[in-house]
Parts: sequence; C-alpha cells; structure tokens
Amino acid sequence: MTRLRALRRAKDAMDRDWADPALDLGRVAAHAGYSRFHFVRAFKAAYGETPGQYLSRRRIERAEELLRTADLGVSEICLLVGFSSLGTFSARFKQHTGVSPSAYRTRHVRSAAALIPGCYAMLWTGGFPVRGARAAAPEPGGPEPGEERNSGEAGR
Repeated sequence: MTRLRALRRAKDAMDRDWADPALDLGRVAAHAGYSRFHFVRAFKAAYGETPGQYLSRRRIERAEELLRTADLGVSEICLLVGFSSLGTFSARFKQHTGVSPSAYRTRHVRSAAALIPGCYAMLWTGGFPVRGARAAAPEPGGPEPGEERNSGEAGR
C-alpha cells in the first residue's frame, strides 16, 4: 500500500505539472522516493504504461482540446502543452491520434464554429502574467493584487 501511495504522489505531480517542459523523470521519481530506473519499472507495473508515455498522453489530450477550441497555431499549442520540439509534438500527436495536428483540427472543427481567440486561450493557460498590481479590489476567488493570473492547470 505504501508503494502505491508513493506512485500516486508521483502521478499527481505529473497531473499537476504536465505542461512544464522542465518536468523530467528524475523530478517525478523523487516525488515517489524512487531511483529513476526503479520508478519506471514500478510505475509501469502499477499503471500499464511508463511515466513518459503517461505524461505524453496527458499533453496530447490537452493539445486535442486546444486544437478543437482555440484559435492558436500548432506551434503555440505545442509549447503550451509542454513539448519543446514541434517535430516531437507532431510525431507523438500522430502516433496517438492517427493524424497530424493540422488534420485533427480540420476534422474536428466545424466550419461554422468560432474558435476561442488565441489571446483568451493564452490568458486561460497562464501565458500572460499580470503587469503590476491592480488598483481595484480583487475578485472573489481571483488572484490577489500583483499575483500572476493562472488557472493552475498549465505550467507557469
């Protein structure tokens, strides 16, 4: 049971920080208290896929959502979901979905549907920090004056 709790902590860290390109195997294994190589074996035994496969799948799932809903370029989406290489992103996306990111967007966006403007999508994913403190009182549940505006879903 202790082993599963440790693996769950590591999986939770990947679920929380999936968009962070600096999230690496060593950092995730440390959450579980394992060496990198032992962690990979234990994670695969518990969840049926390696930590890298799990993280890549999470990132691709988020990219699918952004391609369907946001008016952002494929390169922007690639960076927002935590990939640092467009080539790797496109290859993994095609491996997961069977089509390229552009073909996926074409297939899943109705011609009459309006996409969310890219500036709003970037704001929602934390792409824009708040400049300076706000003079007005903060919104209930919103960020305090001077804090970065971020939904917490994407990395900072």
